[in-house]
Amino acid sequence: MPTITRDPNIQTVITTFEVTPGTCDDLLEELRVACNDFVSKQPGFIGAAMHVNDAQTRIANYTQWESRDAFQRMLRSETMRAYNRRFNDLCKTFEPVMYEVVTVSE
Repeated sequence: MPTITRDPNIQTVITTFEVTPGTCDDLLEELRVACNDFVSKQPGFIGAAMHVNDAQTRIANYTQWESRDAFQRMLRSETMRAYNRRFNDLCKTFEPVMYEVVTVSE
């Protein structure tokens, strides 16, 4: 399970997807399958969470990795590239962005 922390040894990746209400559930199912069957089994994977806005026009996928390299190896794999092609068919745009956690409030 992801925990938000300022730990510099954890790579945080937030991927946002622009969808329509008609494709939101379909993309969520594809994301669940990709995460459960492939992503979560990759070396360096820590955890993931998916978020959907009320209008079902945006999905945000929050993942954590032990390192930037672990995330990039997974992202560049043939299996993930095939998943990304399916994601692309179900959304208008998507973009994974690597972040550094700079502050946490409790």
